[in-house]
Amino acid sequence: MHRLSSLTPTNLLVMPPTLSISSCVITASAASLACQAAVEHAETLGIRINVAVTDASGTLAAFLRMPNAFLHSMDIAIDKAYTAASFGFPTSKWAEVIGDDEMLRIGLNQRPRMVLFGGGLPIVADAQRIGGIGVSGGSAEQDEACARAGLNALGLN
Repeated sequence: MHRLSSLTPTNLLVMPPTLSISSCVITASAASLACQAAVEHAETLGIRINVAVTDASGTLAAFLRMPNAFLHSMDIAIDKAYTAASFGFPTSKWAEVIGDDEMLRIGLNQRPRMVLFGGGLPIVADAQRIGGIGVSGGSAEQDEACARAGLNALGLN
């Protein structure tokens, strides 16, 4: 006898499916503030960067390009923010995640917009991911330090 056959209208409560959920996203002013703080930190390091902030879905919310920053770094910064927002951890952590799995490394590298090196951080407020910040133009460590300055300006770490 099938287990579901014992269900009858009297003992089966049918709940309608949930049609939506609430979500929080970064505000425009917070995204702009994070970009500005990242640029200010880059100035102290003597580097030129591009910085992008996305909302939790990876959609661009703010972007700043310092004069003479590398042009190719524009898309890299956006993709770092997208990757960090998508997965919820720093892009610098991908080496740990991949480990010795060569097929995973090859496969992920072929994914559009996927960045596997440092400079992208998730933006988390009140235990909820609200976006990502990505920086490109310096070393991976410098980029991540600039992104962290953006989080710090928002009172996050």
